[in-house]
Parts: sequence; structure tokens; C-alpha cells
Amino acid sequence: MTKKFILLLILFIILISLFFSCARSVLNQQLQFGIQAAQRDLWDEAIFRWKKVILSNPNSAAAHNNLGVAYEKKGLWEEAKKEYEIALKLSPENSYIKSNYQNFKDYHQSFKKEIDEKN
Repeated sequence: MTKKFILLLILFIILISLFFSCARSVLNQQLQFGIQAAQRDLWDEAIFRWKKVILSNPNSAAAHNNLGVAYEKKGLWEEAKKEYEIALKLSPENSYIKSNYQNFKDYHQSFKKEIDEKN
């Protein structure tokens, strides 16, 4: 009985590992599909894909960062800021996220300054 239990436990661990491996693969496919959509300027499709990733994995810094880029492209500034900040909180050392967020802030500072000067 002990050998049978150990074999079942090993089988269970293998099945769980395979399941999580497949789930990770599906999420990576969604991330990549979103990137391909964005490269074709299909921002709504990209947003849809990255939101799917976040629903399954809310701690995906890449998905939050990509969503920030997409929202920025669509002119949804508050949503973009929120997503960049979440991504940065999840992965504070990620140079891509830091760069995207800094570029976002710089652009909006200069944009705001330009508007203030016109008024």
C-alpha cells in the first residue's frame, strides 16, 4: 500500500507540473499574440489579449506594462498610468518598465507644460 501511495503521489505531482507548464505556455502565447496585434496597430485586440493574461495571472508585470503601452497609444492616460505603476510595483528593477513609465511621465509633463504656456 505504501508503494502504491508513493506512485500515486508522484503521478499527481507530475500531472500538476504538466498542468502549470501548459498554463504558463498559454499565458505566454496570449502575451505574444498581444505583441503581434500591437505591431499591426490592432490595439483593441492587444488590450483584449493582455487583459486575458492579467485575469489568469494578476502578477504579470509584462502584461501590465504592455497594457500601459496600449492604453497610452489609445490616449487613455489614467489607465496607462495605473498599469505602468502596477507593473513597476510587481517588477521594480525591470529596465523596460522603468523606461516606459519614465517616457510616459516625461511626455505628459512636456505636454502639460505646453498647454499651460498656451493659457
